[in-house]
Amino acid sequence: MAGGGGGSGGGVSPLGPAPPMWYHRDLSRAAAEELLARAGRDGSFLVRDSESVNGAYALCVLFQKHVHTYRILPDEDGFLAVQTSQGVQPKRFKTLPELVSLYLQPSQGLVTTLLYHVDREETAFSDDRDYSDGEDEKPPLPPRSASTYTPPGPETPTDSAPAANGLSTISHEYLKGSYALDLEAVKQGAGSLPHLNKTLVASCKRLNGEVDKVLSGLEILSKVFDQQSAFMVSKMIQQSVNQGGDQELENLVTKLAILKDLLSSIEKKALKALQDMSLSSPCSLPPLSMRHSKAIPVQAFEVKLDVYLAELTKIGKSQKYTLSVDVEGGRLVVMKKVKDSQEDWTTFTHDKIRQLIKSQRVQNKLGIVFEKEKEKNQRKDFIFASAKKREAFCQLLQLMKNKHSNQDEPDMISIFIGTWNMGSVPAPKSQASWVLCRGLGKTLDEITVTIPHDLYVFGSQENSVCDREWVESLRAMLKEQTELDYKPIAVQTLWNIKIAVLVKPEHENRISHVGMSSVKTGIANTLGNKGAVGVSFMFNGTSFGFVNCHLTSGNEKIARRNQNYLDILRLLSLGDKQLSSFDISLRFTHLFWLGDLNYRLDMDIQEILNYINRKEFEPLLKVDQLNLEREKNKVFLRFGEEEISFPPTYRYERGSRDTYVWQKQKATGMRTNVPSWCDRILWKSYPETHIVCNSYGCTDDIVTSDHSPVFATFEVGVTSQFVSKKGLPKSSEQAYIEFESIEAIVKTASRTKFFIEFYSTCLEEFKKSYENDSQSSDNVNFLRVGWSNKQLTTLKPLLSEIEYLQDQHLLLTVKSLDGYESYGECVLALKSMIGSTSQQFHTYLSHRGEETGNIRGSMRVRVPSERMGTRERLYEWISVDKDETGGPKGKSNLLGKVSEEGERTIKEETAARQCINHLFGSFCVFLRPKQEAPDSDPSICKNSYNNPAYYILEGVPNQSAAALSLRREIALPFVLSKNT
Repeated sequence: MAGGGGGSGGGVSPLGPAPPMWYHRDLSRAAAEELLARAGRDGSFLVRDSESVNGAYALCVLFQKHVHTYRILPDEDGFLAVQTSQGVQPKRFKTLPELVSLYLQPSQGLVTTLLYHVDREETAFSDDRDYSDGEDEKPPLPPRSASTYTPPGPETPTDSAPAANGLSTISHEYLKGSYALDLEAVKQGAGSLPHLNKTLVASCKRLNGEVDKVLSGLEILSKVFDQQSAFMVSKMIQQSVNQGGDQELENLVTKLAILKDLLSSIEKKALKALQDMSLSSPCSLPPLSMRHSKAIPVQAFEVKLDVYLAELTKIGKSQKYTLSVDVEGGRLVVMKKVKDSQEDWTTFTHDKIRQLIKSQRVQNKLGIVFEKEKEKNQRKDFIFASAKKREAFCQLLQLMKNKHSNQDEPDMISIFIGTWNMGSVPAPKSQASWVLCRGLGKTLDEITVTIPHDLYVFGSQENSVCDREWVESLRAMLKEQTELDYKPIAVQTLWNIKIAVLVKPEHENRISHVGMSSVKTGIANTLGNKGAVGVSFMFNGTSFGFVNCHLTSGNEKIARRNQNYLDILRLLSLGDKQLSSFDISLRFTHLFWLGDLNYRLDMDIQEILNYINRKEFEPLLKVDQLNLEREKNKVFLRFGEEEISFPPTYRYERGSRDTYVWQKQKATGMRTNVPSWCDRILWKSYPETHIVCNSYGCTDDIVTSDHSPVFATFEVGVTSQFVSKKGLPKSSEQAYIEFESIEAIVKTASRTKFFIEFYSTCLEEFKKSYENDSQSSDNVNFLRVGWSNKQLTTLKPLLSEIEYLQDQHLLLTVKSLDGYESYGECVLALKSMIGSTSQQFHTYLSHRGEETGNIRGSMRVRVPSERMGTRERLYEWISVDKDETGGPKGKSNLLGKVSEEGERTIKEETAARQCINHLFGSFCVFLRPKQEAPDSDPSICKNSYNNPAYYILEGVPNQSAAALSLRREIALPFVLSKNT
């Protein structure tokens, strides 16, 4: 696509008659620096689009191995000029070539004369006929119109182009041709316009059919509540069948008038009729709250009491128990079987169950802490029949806790996510196995499988069904399974790629700030047969993003798929517009990415089939292209994916799930599509948030497509729209976010100055630091920059309660002073920074999906004592016991389940910090590129050459490298583990 040219007066393109070869369009800053480094000569240059200002450009020049960047800005007249120091008169040009030609001359104010242009690499699309996984010779036609289905509810903005208007096309045809014929007829005395009438009839044909459908539906209501109108409606429907021609338009106008009258009167008449019925009949319907969902029956679990050896000698053998969960009644009955078939039981109400403690070592073991008399607690450990049964028990107890809590807003919700390439054929009548997560892989227990989720997100590819019909079929399917009328909050379509989000009726008012967007990545990024659709919204105080994509097909097109992903990451316009400096992977508390990603298996077909037949998936996952690319940090940086324990979902013989069809004869020869896990669901969450994947699998009974539908369910922590009970804080009660220092190492050949921008929903507006006051480098490709306390601003949150602040996150972006472009972004959780003393933080920096460095610092979130009150969240009620070496007595090490980046132990944290201090201190003992590090964890350096995190520092003791493996998810300067 053409770059961000500002455009100049008189219709002159800022790029001249044709884009010059030194203009690289939307090339990233990092890629530009790599091209110039490869050129290697002083005076090498290129021009790219500015990342910070739309319509502006960046002139990048290499001099003495450093890259210097100059912003080229358009003025209000469209003229271009290099940004100059204050007070210096800029030189203005109509086009970029004119501007560059000046700086080809010596002594024009740049660091050096422009001498050698670095040309862009033109991408050839002629051989990239990426149609539809080899099923069709031509790309599928887009639907007749773009998505026009708008779910009921408040208006929601969308970035999609408006649907094409059929009336517009027909009207143009009339004005171009038939208009003249009508004009000639009028000149000859005609009293009508037959050609215009014909145009209007054709334009309204679809409207005519829609009105007939509405009238047919209302005919039934009118017969019950409005006998007089019913006669007219029936008459009009009968006439519409028989009439046509000149009378058709007049008939439509009459029908619209009747429809208007009927709609305006039928509610009043229905109300009167029901009031009359209520007076004459004592019987009434149950209230809505009693009708909207079915009750959960009491569920019983057979377990054994887990006891230590010393206790086992006393009781003789392990004891059998039955745990009965009454969700509706809010009770747990613990029943012990004793001699002579007698039973001894104890009933605990929901408020007497203090905590559930999952064993990490024994997957089917669960500790339950009960409150006994006089506020004394007792813990009992039970062994369930399977890990799945334990999870079902925990889910039921969470439901019970939530149902009977006195909280107005939920702490946790459950989300179903499904993706399916439908293969351009309609879905079968029943898709129950998909929404109930029945099939292969990690599935839900039958006890909990029918419990409705709070959100359902459906993504489809090659879906030829119209939006309205598809969404209504999803709603009907959910209604059949859950007896709830789920509300669609967003539907977005790009050709045959669709996403729909449906929510429980009780949550409809908790949804706000709905956004939708799409990105084309098909041939030359102009066809929508490949690309992505996305939806974003707030659930109370938690932001969610969902992306459904269909990436380039073909076993060998890994690089193109990677680029598809990066384009979607950068161009999909979702979330808070203030966060435009951040790609969508950092704009949401929770981001879910689903779809037909089309990554394949790099293995001989016969070997693949043998492993599948033996249900040995581990060797196949090691050659899965997506896993390999993620290990190199080329795509889905720091995303998570649940373990795959189901067979490849593509390419099956339609009508069966027993046979993979892996060869197809094409005009160009035989095409091979090896069985692969094309259909995936991944996610990325902010640090120290709660998210658990409870299922990840595929169906085995939906056979209309060559892909199997894939499902996943998640338990996700959410926050409420916090309202302070103490009002706005006084100055003495104000919380503060204070920084002692920040230090960053960024991958760049630039030597400009930098500043940091801070963004958060807890701040009234974004804040900026002053420029860095320390800077050093012993290698041309990397730069260490630092800010002392005096360069960093103190941040004042909107609210000062700890209950509010512990849910907040801070987004940081490191920007250059020369071009105001980002060199890396990151997110920090405030929760672990709260306290009276400063806390250390350390994490990675990324930009446009690539890791660009690391950042560390010292900060504290100071909360006044009168604002320290907080409460336990529902998801904190269940913890994970990681240290089970101790006996039954003593204090357990209970850690709440948090997202991967936030989970840490004191031992790991101390070791990691020692390594960080050592590495940052050893910056002068700089680096050499290595692919292998002897005597250390090989996973640490199995990565891309281009990423600064995959360079190994010389002189670092082996024990430091070993300590790094204790904390794989933490990002350290130049030594980083593979993506976990």
